[in-house]
Amino acid sequence: MSFSKILKDTANKVLVIHGPNLNMLGKREPEIYGPLSLSDIDSKLRSLASEIGVHVSTMQSNSEAEIIDAIQKEHYDVLIINPAAYTHTSIAIRDAISAAGKPVIEVHLSNIHKREEFRRKSYIAEVASGQISGFGADSYLLALRAAKNLLFNK
Repeated sequence: MSFSKILKDTANKVLVIHGPNLNMLGKREPEIYGPLSLSDIDSKLRSLASEIGVHVSTMQSNSEAEIIDAIQKEHYDVLIINPAAYTHTSIAIRDAISAAGKPVIEVHLSNIHKREEFRRKSYIAEVASGQISGFGADSYLLALRAAKNLLFNK
């Protein structure tokens, strides 16, 4: 395999991490989180990634430890993360993101700043390049476009 092929295969990788309970999208409180399933969102992400020239991989976990392991071990250039409830509770995920030293975009389907008081504090925002919330599944697509800009406007 040529060096340029290796570079092409390893460059412009975006990792999308979906946090706890997001596997229940489409069933859980659709009036807040929308009607789409996680599979629907991942499909939209893959389609947009192909269109804009980036590689995207996605994962979902209800486990804080698995999320931290992915942040530390996965090869990616930009991280998009919806930490879900861990947004407001996980200093460990915040520290893993900080230690990784990669650009990070925090995503939320709902506008966390219009919800319950406890949801308004994000430990992740302090170490993220930016935060997108309140646009339903489009929050992820906006984040992927922002990731592309981070990749190509270094």
